[in-house]
Amino acid sequence: MGGFLRVLAALLLAVAMTGGSVAADQSNPQLDTLFERLKATEDAAEARAVEHAIWRIWLRPDDGEVESHLALGMAAMNAGAYAESLEWFDRIVGTQPDYAEGWNKRATVFYLLGDYDRSIGDIERTLALEPRHFGALSGLGLIFEAMGDRDAALKAWDRALAIHPHLTGARQRAEEIRREMLGKAI
Repeated sequence: MGGFLRVLAALLLAVAMTGGSVAADQSNPQLDTLFERLKATEDAAEARAVEHAIWRIWLRPDDGEVESHLALGMAAMNAGAYAESLEWFDRIVGTQPDYAEGWNKRATVFYLLGDYDRSIGDIERTLALEPRHFGALSGLGLIFEAMGDRDAALKAWDRALAIHPHLTGARQRAEEIRREMLGKAI
């Protein structure tokens, strides 16, 4: 799973470094339309494009300094320098506490460090700021699975899928948990 998270973090860094004239965050009004498209489409390629557009907005805070801290924190996280990445993400949540992705990135580092309680706390803050954050919900699913709480994991996966029905990994995890629960009930 560590390799998957590194690849995901590298992809997110690449998205963050791409250009774009609209700097926003979870308050960008374009998100409503994107989330509607994400739910409505049955085309996997369109879903990936819409997801990419959502991440691109989430990863573009309105503050250039915060954007720089985000890129540096993600680079440190990708390199396995978790203490350094935490410093960058701590700066973000300290200076821009209403920026959901700062909390989400810090939650990811706490997860990678095995500090599930602090990760859950930051995910809760992320979701308070952006209730549609399917990435945070997926992270919550991973945490609950790691903690052995299959019921809570399933709820997290289902919440993520209600927002983003094309999350293949979340769908697979939810189906596996349901099969296991069904097998235990028989």
